[in-house]
Amino acid sequence: MNRRGFIGFAGLGALSQMKEVRSSVFTSVDQEGQNWTQMRLGTQRGPITTELLQFCARHGVEGICLSPKVTTARRWDPEEVSRTRDLCESHGIRLEILGGALTSAGIERQIFPHILLGQDPERDREMDLFCEMIAVAGRVGVPCIKYNLAILPVLRTKPTVGRGGVSYSTWSLKEAPDGALTPAGRMTDEIFWERIAYFLKRMLPVASEYKIRMACHPHDPGVPPGGYRGVDRVLGTVEGLKRFVDISPSPYHGLNLCVGTVAEMLQNPREEIYSILRYFGERNRLFNIHFRNIRGRRDNFYEVYPDEGDLDMFRVIKTLKEVGYKHLIMPDHMPRHPEDPQSRQAFAFAYGYIKGLLQALASSG
Repeated sequence: MNRRGFIGFAGLGALSQMKEVRSSVFTSVDQEGQNWTQMRLGTQRGPITTELLQFCARHGVEGICLSPKVTTARRWDPEEVSRTRDLCESHGIRLEILGGALTSAGIERQIFPHILLGQDPERDREMDLFCEMIAVAGRVGVPCIKYNLAILPVLRTKPTVGRGGVSYSTWSLKEAPDGALTPAGRMTDEIFWERIAYFLKRMLPVASEYKIRMACHPHDPGVPPGGYRGVDRVLGTVEGLKRFVDISPSPYHGLNLCVGTVAEMLQNPREEIYSILRYFGERNRLFNIHFRNIRGRRDNFYEVYPDEGDLDMFRVIKTLKEVGYKHLIMPDHMPRHPEDPQSRQAFAFAYGYIKGLLQALASSG
C-alpha cells in the first residue's frame, strides 16, 4: 500500500469529517504570553484526568505526553484524543506528544510486534495501522509522536536503596540472569538495522505529509556486543543513535533523547554527555528530552534524583539552550517509595527542580 493508500482504511473514515488542525495548537505565543518556541517543563503521566491536570498545573507543567487508549482494532480514537487535548488546554497545558503505539515494553507486549519481527503480510498491515495513528496526530493537532523500537523491555536488576529509603532503579550486567531468546530469535545488528530501515521508509513519508515529528527513544540500557537474550540493541550506543538519525535527512526524523539512558551508554558520563547533546542538537534531531540523572556508567548504574547524580544537570540544560533546543524537558524514572506509590512526591520534586533550572538559565542570559 502506498503512503496515501492507508487513508482509505476504515479507521480513518472519521478523520475526513474532522476540522482542520486548529491554528492555536501551533501558535508560538499564546494569549497569556507563554512562549512555545523555547524549552519548557513537560511531563508524561496518565491517565489524563482533571485531578492529574490540576496536579501538573500546580507545579508549573506546560506540556504533556499522552499514551492514548488503543482500541481493540489497534487504533486511536481521534474524537477521544481531541477531547483529551481540549481538557489539557482547559488547564493551561498543551497536549504536545502522543505515545504508546510502539513502547519500551518489549516484543512480547507490543501492539505491533510484526514490525520488528519482520513477518509479512502482518508487518505491512501493522505499518498501515501505525501510519493511521500518525494521521490522527496530524488531524487532531498534536505535533509529535514518541516511539520505541524495542524487542527487549527496559532491563533492570535488584533496586538500590537511596536517600529517605527510596528505591533506585538499577542495572548491573554481572547480576543479570541469563534469559531465553525472545520470539524474535537471534536478532543480529544486521537484521535489526534492516527492519529499522524498512520501518522508516514506510513511516517517514506519512510523518512528513502530516508534519509530525517522530521521536525515537534509545534502547534502555545498551548491552554488550553479542547481545542479551539473543538481541543486539543497536540503539543502545551513541554510534548506533548517530547511524539511526543518518538514515534519513527528514526534519521529522529524530530522537526522544533520554539523558539518563544515553548516560547509561557511556564509560564516563560525567564528561561525555554534553558533546553528545551538542551533536544531535546541532542537527535538529532532538524532539523531546527525558531529564534524569544516574550514578555509575555503562553496564553498572542506578537512577537517582536529578540533584544527586553524576551529571551536572544545569550544564545539561545550558547545553540544550546553546544548541537551540525548543521543546519539552520532562522528568522520567523517578525514585519510588511505599509512601509515594504513584510517585507524585518524586515528580513534584522533579518539576520544581527543572523549573528552577529553567529560571536560572533565563537569568544567566
